[in-house]
Amino acid sequence: MDHGLVFARDGFRLQKGRTAGGPQDPEKVSARWRTARARMKLPDGFRLHDWRASKITNDLDSHENPVEVPANARHHSPGYTMTRYGRRRAEGAKKLAASSASRIGLASLV
Repeated sequence: MDHGLVFARDGFRLQKGRTAGGPQDPEKVSARWRTARARMKLPDGFRLHDWRASKITNDLDSHENPVEVPANARHHSPGYTMTRYGRRRAEGAKKLAASSASRIGLASLV
């Protein structure tokens, strides 16, 4: 269900009288992202979620704590994070290797 949330506000940056978890203004988040993206010279089509997904995948591939990674990503459970990101790179590498092997005729040797 969409509640108009871009992503939840962090509790440590709240203004007085505001609670954690409320919506952020989508236009303000987009403006901050455009500024950051320009400063870092990232392509115009580079989305904030692309960076976030790469960070989660890289952390898991680096054997970071599987409880801390989802907590940092604000996922509701470690199981969700592992299901979504845990095997993505390994499976992609296997598919690429199988495809390459098939193309050069190594599939019949296996």
